[in-house]
Amino acid sequence: MSLPQVDLETGTRSKRDPIVNNFSISISTVNGSGSATANSTILRALFKMGIPVNGKNIFPSNIQGLPTWYNIRLSKEGYLARLDNNDIVIAMNPTTFAREQQSIISGGVLFYADDIKFTIGRDDIISYAMPVKKLTKEANVPANLREYIANMVYVGVLAEMLGIDLDAIYQSLDLHFKGKKVPVDSNFEVVKSAAKWASENLVKKDIYRVEKMNGTSGCIMADGNTAAALGAIYGGVQFAAWYPITPASSLAEELIQYLPTLRKDPLTGKTTYAVVQAEDEIAAIGMATGAGWGGLRSMTSTSGPGLSLMAEYLGMAYFAEIPVVVWDVQRVGPSTGLPTRTSQADLTFVNFVGHGDTQYIILLPGSVKECFEFGWRAFDIAERIQTPVLVLSDLDLGMNQWMSDKFEYPEVSMDRGKILWEDDMDKLLERLKGAEWGRYLDIDGDGIPYRTVVGNRHPKSVYFTRGTGHDEYGHYSEDPEVWERILNRIRAKFTTAKQYLPKPIIRKNDGAKFGIIAYGSVDPAVEEARDLLAKAGILTDYMRVRSIPFAPEVGEFIKEHSKNYVVEINRDGQLKQLLTLETPDYATHLIQTSHIDGLPLTARWVEEQILAHEG
Repeated sequence: MSLPQVDLETGTRSKRDPIVNNFSISISTVNGSGSATANSTILRALFKMGIPVNGKNIFPSNIQGLPTWYNIRLSKEGYLARLDNNDIVIAMNPTTFAREQQSIISGGVLFYADDIKFTIGRDDIISYAMPVKKLTKEANVPANLREYIANMVYVGVLAEMLGIDLDAIYQSLDLHFKGKKVPVDSNFEVVKSAAKWASENLVKKDIYRVEKMNGTSGCIMADGNTAAALGAIYGGVQFAAWYPITPASSLAEELIQYLPTLRKDPLTGKTTYAVVQAEDEIAAIGMATGAGWGGLRSMTSTSGPGLSLMAEYLGMAYFAEIPVVVWDVQRVGPSTGLPTRTSQADLTFVNFVGHGDTQYIILLPGSVKECFEFGWRAFDIAERIQTPVLVLSDLDLGMNQWMSDKFEYPEVSMDRGKILWEDDMDKLLERLKGAEWGRYLDIDGDGIPYRTVVGNRHPKSVYFTRGTGHDEYGHYSEDPEVWERILNRIRAKFTTAKQYLPKPIIRKNDGAKFGIIAYGSVDPAVEEARDLLAKAGILTDYMRVRSIPFAPEVGEFIKEHSKNYVVEINRDGQLKQLLTLETPDYATHLIQTSHIDGLPLTARWVEEQILAHEG
């Protein structure tokens, strides 16, 4: 079968051949109308049919009433990046009806509720009216639920017109409602009724359809916040403090969801964790830091505004050398900004957060699977280096549903680092041959001291924790030489840390003209853009950075390429700024390729930016 392509200049389909498993669907509704259930049902049904899919929710920051969109991309090749054109639009919101029409490519399809009485102003698209109110009124559901169940009408009509398997839809509803028969059956009855109506009343004029394939074998659907929470649980999290903030709230909520099942002592039945909703972000990071000082695997999650409030405590944890994990699920700033839009604009802030000379370990997951991995790995690194570890996700990765490889159970034992219990202390004192142990004393020459925690009863295990000036033994000191020595010793830890951090992912092609550098959720757009460029005869190398401090491979990649396009979602090219500081002699090798409008990047945008620069 010859699959048609979209002409990027005109936004039209080049042929009228059937388009199978390779198009986009945009669903326009009203926030708070219950459309999330309908949209996730479609997404999961397509996934269950073996079709690679990705769903992106573009929603307002109010609770109810404003327009919201849900974009589904089907890609038989497995591409997951957002598309900037719509093949099919489902319009359920009269206030955006004119806008929805204009977003459809020529030859595309418009499904709309027939109570929307506005004129369809285009003759180059195919339209189908749906009797949403009529079918909802006929449904056997309570009147107060009709507004919410109305969205199942477009699920049924779309299923009939595209060929979505009704069994897959039922399975998706069963998963969503966790096997509760009444809501599953009531929603499915509306789906079947709408599908039956469409089969009897609509004549298919468009060229889009779906077919079962085997493109999702071995994969799951998950969002990054859930993956991060599960990773933290498998990493042994013992304490979490949080304060609600979009888009990070669901990370803590998923901890609360899964911890009771996964973290109970099998013998006593008692829980082995604590989750506390604090009164604000300052309290949350304070609690998490205190728990980390006490020896617990401790974490918090937040977004940009909350992280701003946490800055002082992070500086204290840095200087007092307390392990704690902080997830920053980035959104658009500054200020309140766009709470429900995505960005990568916290990178430089996180790198330099706090007053004075500070440095932080930053992990940069680029997939849902890596959110899980970094969920447990962050604790190992925090305890090994005795420092805060900040994990930068974003709204797109954290809150949206992604097709992912299955998560892998950690193959290594937990690394608690240089922690001393009673027997450990005795052995260390023997090794010191009469010298005293000091909490901030570098014994091994790697910058990392040994620590004791609450519960150690050894008489030599006591020390005083200070955020003020102190010497190697925790004694208060304002001595200039001591201050500089301690600060330089802390800096040395971050050279040691590089061996424990995730290395960059590097993909090379023979004959590559230049390099591309990126991190995080832009990875799907970059990978697809590389394929588009390759089809045009332009081969590229690609490095995805996964941690800071940067690994040696990062500098080597930059040096090897006279041009490196640094792709990111922010205004100022923040990754490029940090790479410039890392490799100042090769600053001219770095080309800022950044953009921020609150939406995930598209492959076409990446391709166009590079081609424009290449001339």
